[in-house]
Amino acid sequence: MRRKIWWTYFIVAVVAFTTGGAMAYEGGAVSNGGTISGVVKFKGTAPAPKPLMITKDKAVCDKTPKTDPTLVVKGGNVVYAVVSLTDIKSGKKMEPMTVTMDQKGCEYHPHVLGLTAGSTVDILNPDGILHNVHSYSKVNSPFNRAQPKFKKKLSIKMEKPEAVHLQCDVHGWMSGWLYVAGNPYFSVTNEQGAFTLSDVPPGTYTLEVWHETLGKQSQKVIVGAKQDVKLNLELSK
Repeated sequence: MRRKIWWTYFIVAVVAFTTGGAMAYEGGAVSNGGTISGVVKFKGTAPAPKPLMITKDKAVCDKTPKTDPTLVVKGGNVVYAVVSLTDIKSGKKMEPMTVTMDQKGCEYHPHVLGLTAGSTVDILNPDGILHNVHSYSKVNSPFNRAQPKFKKKLSIKMEKPEAVHLQCDVHGWMSGWLYVAGNPYFSVTNEQGAFTLSDVPPGTYTLEVWHETLGKQSQKVIVGAKQDVKLNLELSK
């Protein structure tokens, strides 16, 4: 009997490990949820955008000037930061998504793409040249896939929560991110640095801001029934 109980615990532990904690979130209807919204600001004076040097396939890749996307600040606000609730256990329904990462003009669009664990990313190549999509991940299985001009779409399933860096081995300046979330409460800041998390059940949560260059910050946030919580968050170098 003791051996049977031990074996049951072992199986549960293995499943929890291989799913990356995805089992911890339970989705369903939210009738009295609130909203968390606001802006992620850059503290101090933002550095000037750095131009990217285009060294290959210039006829396609160098049609328009390009700047380094790893830190984009517009009007004092940070673009491409991810705001999420890291410890929420239940809330609105979470279903696998199909999202698109484009490589038009030899850049990843969007630079940071948010999706839930178990979702599929369609990586497009409309450029008519060879790209190579190389992922650098620790939790998900890494991939390194050539995408010649005749292969217009690669479909990759992302199983576990993790921020995954993408690089093109053919065009070294091409850099992007897949932010794979363990729950549906995440938002990538837009061109105004704004974010919105909707249908949040009443409660106290840990809100985290992630940025590839500026790192992470977290704080507690309390959400009441049907409350609209407004936040101004700050990141600095």
